[in-house]
Amino acid sequence: MAVTFDLFGTLVAVERPADPAAAVAAALDARGVAVPDDWGDAYREVHVDAPEGAEVPLPAHVSAALASRGVDAPGNAARRAVVSAFDPAVRTRPGAAAAVAAAGERGPVGVLSNCSVPELVARTLIRSELVRDAFDAVTTSVACGWRKPHRRAFETAAAALGASVEDLIHVGDDPRTDGGIERAGGRFVDVAEVPLTEFPARLEADG
Repeated sequence: MAVTFDLFGTLVAVERPADPAAAVAAALDARGVAVPDDWGDAYREVHVDAPEGAEVPLPAHVSAALASRGVDAPGNAARRAVVSAFDPAVRTRPGAAAAVAAAGERGPVGVLSNCSVPELVARTLIRSELVRDAFDAVTTSVACGWRKPHRRAFETAAAALGASVEDLIHVGDDPRTDGGIERAGGRFVDVAEVPLTEFPARLEADG
C-alpha cells in the first residue's frame, strides 16, 4: 500500500493573493518589467496551447501573456516574479502530521499536488509543521507536466513511490481532482468524510 496526500487544502492552508494578476504585475514591476495597461485581460487569456490535463507552468504563461502585448521579460524575470507573488504564509491543518506518520508506518508516502508555481510546494513544506523527511517522494504538476485528475499525474506519483497506481490511496479535499484516482484504479479518501484527525484510525481499521 502506498499513500499520497494532496497538499493545499488538505495538509496545509495557505494565504493566496486575492488578485493573482495584480500580485504578479507588482512583482514584475519591481523587477523592471513594463506591465501592459490591459494586464488583467492578458493574464486571463489562454496563451499556451497544451493538451487536455497538461500543466502550463505559470512563468511560461506570464511570459506568453507579456509577449502577446509586445513586452519582453528578460532572463528569468517572469519566474522570479511568479515565485515572489505566491510566496506563502502556511498553516498546517490539524491532524496532518499524525496522518502522514500513520501512512508512513504502512508503506511509502508522498505528496501529489496540482501547482503551476515553481518552488511553491517545496517552500510550503519547509514552512509547515510536517516532518521534512516524512515523504518518500513529492510530485507536482509543474514538474511532472500533468494535473489531477489526469491519470498520468497519479501514475507518476505512484511510480515515484515504487508502487502501482492500483495500489495507491490518495487523500485529498477535492473530489473533482483528487477523486480522479478512482478512475485510475486506486482509492480516494475525501477529508470531508474522513478528517485527517481520523485517518490513522481508518488505516488501522482497514488493516
